[in-house]
Amino acid sequence: MFQDKPTIYFYPQGIGCHQGELKVLKSRKKTVVTLDIGPFCAKETILMDSSDGTVYHSRQLRALTPYRCTYGYDVLVYVGYGLFVHSHSEQQIIEQLAHKNVSISQREIGFLGKKFIAYLAIAHYQSRQRLKQFMSLKGGYILHIDGTCEGDSPHLFTGMDGIAKIVLDNIKLPSEKAELLIPFLAKIKQQYGDPVALVHDMGRGILSAVKAVFKDIPDFICHFHFLRDIGKDLYGNEYAKIRIRLQKHKIRGLLRRKTKALEKLVGDDTQAVRRLLEGIDKGRIDTSFLNNMPAISSYAMIHWALDTSGQLEGYGFPFDCPHMIFYQRLRVLHGLVDTAGKVQFDKRFFSLWRPLTKIVEDPQLKRAVAQMEKKVKIFKKLRKALSITVSDSKKGLNDDGQEADIKSIAEKVKIFREEVMTDEKLCQKKSYEKMIAQIDKYWDKLFADPIIVDSPNGQITIQPQRTNNILERFFRDLKRRNRKKSGTISLNKTLKSILADTPLVKNLDNPDYMQIILDGCDTLEERFEKIDSYMVAEKLKMEQKKYERISPEMRKIIQQQDLPDKLALLLAA
Repeated sequence: MFQDKPTIYFYPQGIGCHQGELKVLKSRKKTVVTLDIGPFCAKETILMDSSDGTVYHSRQLRALTPYRCTYGYDVLVYVGYGLFVHSHSEQQIIEQLAHKNVSISQREIGFLGKKFIAYLAIAHYQSRQRLKQFMSLKGGYILHIDGTCEGDSPHLFTGMDGIAKIVLDNIKLPSEKAELLIPFLAKIKQQYGDPVALVHDMGRGILSAVKAVFKDIPDFICHFHFLRDIGKDLYGNEYAKIRIRLQKHKIRGLLRRKTKALEKLVGDDTQAVRRLLEGIDKGRIDTSFLNNMPAISSYAMIHWALDTSGQLEGYGFPFDCPHMIFYQRLRVLHGLVDTAGKVQFDKRFFSLWRPLTKIVEDPQLKRAVAQMEKKVKIFKKLRKALSITVSDSKKGLNDDGQEADIKSIAEKVKIFREEVMTDEKLCQKKSYEKMIAQIDKYWDKLFADPIIVDSPNGQITIQPQRTNNILERFFRDLKRRNRKKSGTISLNKTLKSILADTPLVKNLDNPDYMQIILDGCDTLEERFEKIDSYMVAEKLKMEQKKYERISPEMRKIIQQQDLPDKLALLLAA
């Protein structure tokens, strides 16, 4: 690192034979920033062959930084890995780079992140033949198709090989219609050939598109998606009612205000908190601590009611139901408040009796919770039968399902089905009728025999339909990073702004994939240097134009002053 920005001179190297005299065409100066050197002034001398006009640039400078760019390939890759692999926020990356004598703005990091995805996408596209050969050596590929959206955001679809665990292609679409998905699937088929099998969810668009593009290819329904959709249909309405009624009571805001008031009494008395913890463990309390115990215990109980994360399993709804858990904790809280005088709590705690009573006695809320609790019990039985997303796995979305024989799983689901059908009360309810109808409809796609594929190491038996939640895992990480940055869990804006090929970053931890796309290079920086920077600029331009709702020209029109009068005058003429 240099204290003052140095000047480094660059000349064309390894020119070889040329017909005419080499003359200096021009000299160019620009600031370059790399991790090894930091910021420096690069002065490049550009030569030209006088006989044929061939222009020679410094390959050494081009190996450090893209044409007309300030930040080097090493900074580009550092930012890309920081954002998409390590899930660091822009501010964290700014601080990390500052220690390396690299000054960079948050806006520049966002741009380098998109640029990193563009370079990776081009390297991926240029490697598709090698990827195809690699998958062929493994006996072919199983195409997993998954998509995500939020609010009015575009639908982001991903095609992935379930055997090699490699994301193959991505696309952003305005909706999940079959006519939009067919070209995407046809492109994957053209590039990689027919898959051994397909795995996807039960979306109508995907089902129709798969049927049109991949005729006579074994087709499976992902157990994870099937179970998730069953749960949403089974008690989605009740859960929505619970959420709406709790919001109407505004109980969360009230509880937070109470904790702030109690926090002033509790203060920084860590010793008292430690004594309470010891008392809970031992089952008895230190009598010298009794004076401050009501405030601390009240503070702890209200925070306990608000913090439902300890009961969540990491799968999302309908597996995790934080609003129902919150209501159940409020019932416990109400029971403690109702024991006024018997348990030592602060007076602010007992003032919760009226608002909590209104919630506990809310007839709509009570009815919705009672119905949902019954349905959750049935749903958990189906989870257990399918042997996936089981409550004690502790893996969340990383759960690929228990290693179980598909025939034994099918037998368990058959027993579950019979229990529901023979229950006089359950079999007459529409929600359970619909659940059984879904199981029957997709039975063959859920419980087909395993696929046997040939590979250089012999035959491999694959049960493809167990899980297809690759995109949920990716967007769980993306949502976590987005929450750190903006404080919101919504992915709406993120899905609108990110490049469609962003899920390719999931391949970066796959050694086989890295060897394929590096194509003989030692590092990703070296591989990116071999990509024409004009291709990257063009891809970024196309991506922006593709997803802009209003073109720059139209934006200029609508920003015109007195537009209605001007337009009326123009059309009248």
